[in-house]
Amino acid sequence: IALAGIVVNNNIVLVDTYNVITKENPNLSREQIVIRTAAQRLRPIILTTATTVIGLLPLASGIGVDFYQRDIEIGGRVSEWWQPMSFAVVCGLSFASVLTLFLTPCWLMLPIKIRESINKLKTLFVKSASER
Repeated sequence: IALAGIVVNNNIVLVDTYNVITKENPNLSREQIVIRTAAQRLRPIILTTATTVIGLLPLASGIGVDFYQRDIEIGGRVSEWWQPMSFAVVCGLSFASVLTLFLTPCWLMLPIKIRESINKLKTLFVKSASER
């Protein structure tokens, strides 16, 4: 749930920034808007990912802090419970952030590219029909 929450939040912020830039700059092309969006949100997404990953790395590595006995232990009771979850969050968040930064801008461009392809096909069919 924590992993999904962070990844979805990153995507929501990216899409919201895209919508804001689109409304503020209607004269820009979609490619320019997507590039500005990705550039503007790159640092916050990387910082969110980095702080979470760096914060969970000790626990994912099996290092735990036992607050009851005031001890730092490797492979102890605390890390036994939380190591699988923290490892999943570290790996998943690292992978998902790369996907967020590369695939979400591509998906934002997809409807425009599909429209362009359909228009090209229409012009090809019209040309071939007029040549007959």
